[in-house]
Amino acid sequence: MGRVIRTQRKGKSPIFRAITKNRKGAAKLRVQDFAERTGYIKGVVKEIIHDPGRGAPLAKVTFRDPYRYKTRTETFIATEGMYTGQFVFAGKKASLQMGNVLPLSSLPEGTIICNVEEKAGDRGALARGSGNYATVIGHNEADGKTRIKLPSGAKKVVSSTCRATVGIVAGGGRIDKPMLKAGRAYHKYKAKRNCWPKTRGVAMNPVDHPHGGGNHQHIGHASTISRGAVPGQKVGLIAARRTGLLRGTKVDKN
Repeated sequence: MGRVIRTQRKGKSPIFRAITKNRKGAAKLRVQDFAERTGYIKGVVKEIIHDPGRGAPLAKVTFRDPYRYKTRTETFIATEGMYTGQFVFAGKKASLQMGNVLPLSSLPEGTIICNVEEKAGDRGALARGSGNYATVIGHNEADGKTRIKLPSGAKKVVSSTCRATVGIVAGGGRIDKPMLKAGRAYHKYKAKRNCWPKTRGVAMNPVDHPHGGGNHQHIGHASTISRGAVPGQKVGLIAARRTGLLRGTKVDKN
C-alpha cells in the first residue's frame, strides 16, 4: 500500500484550509424585501475596497433601513466604472444603469450583467470573478424563465425573478499581465490557500502517487479514472465523458 496522497490529505488536513485573515466578508446582494419586489431603494457607494484573495474589488454600499431608523451597509462586488459617492438603485423599477440591481424580468435581451442569482433570493452566485459578465439571451414569459449566457460560454435557464447587477465586474484584464517570476505566484497564493507550488504526479515516486515511477516521466496507463474509484487512486481525468482535442465546429442550437 502506498502513502496517503495529496488529494486525500486536502479533505482533512488544516494545512490546506483557506486563509481568511483580513478578508472583508461575503459579497452579496441585499436581502430581497418589499421595496425591491415592488419599487426600488436607493443606496450610496461609501468606499471601494480590496479583498485579499479575490481579484475583484468590493464596494461598501449603504441603504436606509425601510423599517427602522438606521442605515444598513452591504458589501457588493464592484462593477466597472463604479465610484465612491455614486447612487445605486436596487429593485424592480430601478433604471437600467451600471451598478444597479434589477430582476432579470426587467432587463432587455442583450443586457450585460454580473453577480447573477442562480435561485431567486440566493443573493448572487454567477459571473462574480474580475472582468466576468453574463448576457441575457431571452425571456420565456409563460414559464417565468430567463436564458442567460455565462462567462464559460454555457447557457443556463434561471427564474426571471432572480436579480443581477448591471455591468461587468471590475478588475478585468488581471490575467493579461504575466506573472514573470515565482515570487509573485507565491504572494498570490499566500493570500488564498496552500495550493502552490504543486508537484506533478509523474515527477513523484510510485509510493507517493499513482502516476509516479518509471524510467521516463509518463503515466503508463490511461489518465481517465472512474467516479467510483477509491480515494488513493482517484487522480487524473475523473469520470471523463470524453478526452482529446475538440474537433470540428460547434453547432449552436439557438
